[in-house]
Amino acid sequence: MTKRKTKSYPESFRREAVRLADQPDRTATDVAKELGIHVGQIYNWRTQFNKLSKGQFTVADGTNYARQETAEVRKLKKEIAWGPTVGSGLAR
Repeated sequence: MTKRKTKSYPESFRREAVRLADQPDRTATDVAKELGIHVGQIYNWRTQFNKLSKGQFTVADGTNYARQETAEVRKLKKEIAWGPTVGSGLAR
């Protein structure tokens, strides 16, 4: 069985497709047909962008927007569980 190659679209294309589909006089189906993509792609992209705008997504287009915060949260959780680390300025 051969592996199907998925096509990658630039973020600007995806955002424009979602913007067009959100217009009152257009449907996602019509926009998808015009752009030659499956309508499900528009729905998926809309969901991703909505989650990103609400801060629920941390990675978009390979960029981790919460990497520093994630590392800090892990460190703080570890300190809570095991006590302050040496050099953290919080040693007792």
